Amino acid sequence: MQKINVGVVGTGFIGPAHIEALRRLPNTNVVALCEVTIELARQKADQLGIERACTFDELLKMDDIKVVHICTPNFLHYAQSKAALEAGKHVVCEKPLAKDLHEAEELVELAKKTGLVNAVHFNLRYYPLVRQMKVMREQDNLGEVYSVIGSYLQDWLFYETDYNWRLEPDKSGDSRAIADIGSHLMDSLEYITGLKTVAVLADFNTIHKFRKKPLKPVETYSGKMLKPEDYADVPINTEDHANVLLRFDNGNKGVITVSQVSAGRKNQMKLEIAGSKKTFAWNSEAPNQMWIGNRDGSNESFLRDPSLAHPDARSVMSFPGGHNEGFPDTSKQLFKEVYDAIAAGKQPEKPTFPTFADGYRELLICEKILESNRKQAWVEI
Repeated sequence: MQKINVGVVGTGFIGPAHIEALRRLPNTNVVALCEVTIELARQKADQLGIERACTFDELLKMDDIKVVHICTPNFLHYAQSKAALEAGKHVVCEKPLAKDLHEAEELVELAKKTGLVNAVHFNLRYYPLVRQMKVMREQDNLGEVYSVIGSYLQDWLFYETDYNWRLEPDKSGDSRAIADIGSHLMDSLEYITGLKTVAVLADFNTIHKFRKKPLKPVETYSGKMLKPEDYADVPINTEDHANVLLRFDNGNKGVITVSQVSAGRKNQMKLEIAGSKKTFAWNSEAPNQMWIGNRDGSNESFLRDPSLAHPDARSVMSFPGGHNEGFPDTSKQLFKEVYDAIAAGKQPEKPTFPTFADGYRELLICEKILESNRKQAWVEI
């Protein structure tokens, strides 16, 4: 088997997650790691057992590197994805794809022009039962979608002393909770239901108007062992919590809630999709089980099991029933499909994985939600 050489850019929370998932595929070889300085790149490369440490410019000049994974803060995604495509590299980019629609549209067009494989890391649609719900809807087990209730709750920014680069608009963008985790929620909902969101009504809340920024680096999700004098007070202009009403292209409605200040909710995405035949409910903190609601009979519990799942859902399962699969497996399954395309040498005509076009779509929804919150009014998409 010909192994595909990969370079990864960025080593915060998600970069090592990409690397771990890539190492579980038989046809990939992570050979280069890029960071903001060569010294940090060398330190991280040694920690992660990666052969080459490099700057971004050096990475692009390495002819044997076929794929670049962009795992840097949001404001770098556009420039780095563009440079990688122009250097002839296939690109897997973290979301959001860019900081605005103009940049995202440019990347979509550039990717199309080059024919290179392009993907955005909307990995949560790769939970096997998310795929199973999609297939069951396609087979008309759900019926017409009547309503959608979704939430994505976390507590990692619960305290005013919780701080991360995602709180800074110049690095993360004008939206935080919606852009960071709401984008995953909206991507999964549209993926499962096949519906398009056509209008939104949003209401944001910033719980901590000021936060205490550490005067020394603190990694995402890490514990904090700092003293009062180690902080500086900074104003916060992005949302901790958001509620959004949704209108869909079938004429029906939905609602989502997104929060990064919900104590005890570490990383919970919940979906409840009510149709004319059944209701599907699923929770990412118990990802191997989905609830199926019936009006005229007993409700059902569907457990993740490749022997029971539809073949399209079985394709994103690696272990037998009763052997749980979770968050790290979602990236592996996404990359498996992406690297099948890379092995073929070009973007498929109908990709099964989320592409730059999907990244554009989620950025469009996010911008309309932001506009709605500013206007306190319905905004069409």
